[in-house]
Formats: sequence, structure tokens, C-alpha cells
Amino acid sequence: MKRRILLAAPLAAVLPFAVPAARAAAPETQPIEALDNALIALMKAGSARQSFAARYAALKPVVEQSFDLAEILQFSVGLLWSQVPAAEQQELGKLFRQYTVASYIHSFDSYDGQRFDILPGARKVGARRVVATDLVSKSGKKTRLAYVMTDAGGAWKITDVLFDGTISKVATQRSDFSGLVAPGNATQLIDALKKKVATLSNGAIKD
Repeated sequence: MKRRILLAAPLAAVLPFAVPAARAAAPETQPIEALDNALIALMKAGSARQSFAARYAALKPVVEQSFDLAEILQFSVGLLWSQVPAAEQQELGKLFRQYTVASYIHSFDSYDGQRFDILPGARKVGARRVVATDLVSKSGKKTRLAYVMTDAGGAWKITDVLFDGTISKVATQRSDFSGLVAPGNATQLIDALKKKVATLSNGAIKD
């Protein structure tokens, strides 16, 4: 697995990566469990040489349910988001979803006995929760990920991922994205995301 790591409704309806019904989890951890299960399945699919398109189709609904992609995108664009024309906002939303899913597929591309361990005791930060998770390799080496969870209208959603528990994926994205947006014009960011998606997927994403 490459080191690159990207930034509830009833998730059991999302197949094949649903949270097992027998496991009762705190509401703020359910989206993380769904994502963890999806990423393990994704790595196994990569090892089995399933097509990028098939892996994208399987992972996309889990990412859409687990993350608040709209909030993440708006924060990543920054203060100029409100000045972006509605048509460009819609295009950015589509491309950002594709980019997020494609980045996960590119990063979690093979399975070698990895597992995810969600640590008990979510940390409260105001109205949000921070849930720590370890990605554990077959050798026992751990990579710490912390998920910032926000209650979005009664459903907990991931709104940031902290690599090594501290490095904000969303803050890094904001640094990358905000410089590509001018008042009333996000065409540079749109073009950049199109290129990133095409590179990550080798042209396999069509939606």
C-alpha cells in the first residue's frame, strides 16, 4: 500500500462494503467502520487485479456516505467559495468526489494482511468528535489516522483526516486548492482536478 492517504445513515444498505450488522458501534464511528471495511475490500480487489472502474463503482457509495464531501470542498476552496458561479460549484462537486475516490483507489492498491483498529474513546472537540484509528501492517507496524467527525443533520460524517494523528488532509488541500480560485472564477481548479482524476484513473472514470 502506498503511503498517500486521503481526506450515520444506515450504512448496512451499501454493499459490498457495509458494516456487519452484528457489530454495535457508536454513531460517530459507524462511517469509519464502513470506510475501513471498504478499504480492506479495495486492497483485496487490487490484489485480485479487478479493474479500476469496478473498484470505483464499489467504493464510491461508501465515500459519499462516510464523508461530508460538500463541507470539505467548501473549506478547501476557502473564502472565495461563495463567489464561485453555481455551475462551477456543481462541476467542482462532481470532480472532487471523483478525485477523492480515485485517490483512495490509487493509494490502497494491494492487500498484504493489513487491518484497521478503531481506538476506543472518541475525543470531544466542541461539537465534533475525533476518532483515532490504526492501520496495522502484517508485521505489526502502525500508521495512526484520526478522523474528525461532524454531526451533519443527524448523521455523523467525516470532515477531515489527520495523518499521523496531526497532519490535516483538509488543510493541505486548502493550501493546494485556494490558490487556483479567483473571485468568480474556479476554472483553474476545475482543470487541475480533471487532470488529477484522469491521471489517477488512467481515464477509467466516466461519471
